Amino acid sequence: MPTRSFLFHPLFRVGAILLLLFLILQFVRPSLSNPPVTADLQAPPEIKQILKTCCYNCHSNETTLSWFDLPVPAYWLVARDVKRGREHLNFSELANLPVPQQQAALFESLSQIELGAMPLPAYQQLHPESKLTPTQIDALKTYLRSLADAPPVTATATTAPAASPQVASAFISPAPNGIPFPTEYKNWRTISSTERFDNHSLRVILGNDVAVQAIASNNINPWPDGTTFAKVAWHYRKDDATGLLLPTDFYQVEFMIRDSQKFAATKGWGWARWRGSNLTPYGKDASFTRECVGCHAPLASTNYVFTAPISSHRGADHP
Repeated sequence: MPTRSFLFHPLFRVGAILLLLFLILQFVRPSLSNPPVTADLQAPPEIKQILKTCCYNCHSNETTLSWFDLPVPAYWLVARDVKRGREHLNFSELANLPVPQQQAALFESLSQIELGAMPLPAYQQLHPESKLTPTQIDALKTYLRSLADAPPVTATATTAPAASPQVASAFISPAPNGIPFPTEYKNWRTISSTERFDNHSLRVILGNDVAVQAIASNNINPWPDGTTFAKVAWHYRKDDATGLLLPTDFYQVEFMIRDSQKFAATKGWGWARWRGSNLTPYGKDASFTRECVGCHAPLASTNYVFTAPISSHRGADHP
């Protein structure tokens, strides 16, 4: 009788139901396959080994799951992270891109690693091998700088920066997502500056009055609605005599516009970019914002902003 009464005990029945539910859920598994490797990143063996150890499980078609990744619900989380990781950066297909885009992807990845945004903190806790050591980070830096030794073909020989393009606002098309060109950005305050050695560009980050006031009051996480950043970029050349980096031709200007309601679908920020002296809008359609969101998404802890104000500048590339 004691055994029979135990079987009908409420706690036993609840446990049995939960166990049955757990077993049933194991059959609810989204597909996570490894497609063929079509254009794997070409890099020296020591660099490939670092990336394979720390990055390939989420950013390639060579995903290998640990035993504790297999049970649901852990499997759901890992499958989601791998899908998102491949969409943003897939080393198995990276060589399909033009060389400058490959270098830019590697540079942005290194930037996120240095900021602690990658690997994702939750993933890293269970996968400590994904965390890069200082030695590994230095090796990646050295490799990327070796790729950037040659100056960009678009750079000119001038020793002074070209002014930002003077194009009448009536002739500047809006971004594909409908954001008009913010012509007043030239009057904003400088917040920070950065260098992109991978594509030989210097960037100055400007903020409008709302951004400047938010910095003054230390109200930057989250940034208030109305905050707008402009990142203006020029190519540069290195002066052999002085070692200084001298701006040359104008490259692009891009914007982050904070409106938590209007841009709720894109992390509360509006994104837009114009390139070249004619200020041509970047992107074929509004889906271009997926690139921006994918790059900034790991920075939720800083309201998706990479660069801190200049007083606490951390050396990132992005506003």
